[in-house]
Amino acid sequence: MVEREQRTPGEQRPLDGLPAGVAAAWGLKERPGKGPARALDVRRIVAAAIGVADAEGLAAVSMSRVATEIGVSTMALYRYVASKEELLVLMEDAAIGTPPAGPPSGECWRPGIEHWARAYRAVLLRHLWIVRIPIGSPPLSRHNVEWMEYALAQLAATGLDAEEKLGVMVTISGYVRSDVALHADIDQATRASGTEWSDVEKRYWGLLSELTATGDFPAIRALLASGELADAAEAADTEGTAEFEFGLSVILDGIEARISARNR
Repeated sequence: MVEREQRTPGEQRPLDGLPAGVAAAWGLKERPGKGPARALDVRRIVAAAIGVADAEGLAAVSMSRVATEIGVSTMALYRYVASKEELLVLMEDAAIGTPPAGPPSGECWRPGIEHWARAYRAVLLRHLWIVRIPIGSPPLSRHNVEWMEYALAQLAATGLDAEEKLGVMVTISGYVRSDVALHADIDQATRASGTEWSDVEKRYWGLLSELTATGDFPAIRALLASGELADAAEAADTEGTAEFEFGLSVILDGIEARISARNR
């Protein structure tokens, strides 16, 4: 027989108060046994919800919609997932998965962090709805913690202190999410208008050129006159990889300078 943990009245364990969705993602929440929906399981529910979100966006996801997709009653769904909030946690955790293998951690931190940032961005671009999930707390679900572990392991030999390592991770993940959020906005706008974003950009630069042709806008006129914007538009890819890589390199250059200064 397993002995129960002894606790004083009012004492809380570290896992007390863990959000239900997070507990479910870690496999710490009991699931129903046999019942009217015993052919149903959490994985099937989460997969159906992800399918709806990928196709139509996060706003289309509801408990009733997911139940309809699976072909069960909404009440049957609630036997396995307690709320939409729990469902969202499970959806994100399943969608991001485990970080893909990359360079092993060691003295050279930058390739590993670059791999981590690009892999995280690739996941979010496949599931744009993730950046629409309201952030109510720091990441706690199992796969989120695995991504955190990967990033921190790459920074182990940098000489940065714990707060700085965490700051690097938060800065880069924030940059990735901001970049993907822009793509999500563009995707939503083009779907609503039925236009291509390249056409929107061309119209924007044309309007900006006319509006700033006179007045105190010499820097903008010089930018437009350079011809580089037209060249960039021709070479641009739909996912904005070049722009992302430029921003990432700027951030990593700054981090590298800080590490070099620390290790002198």
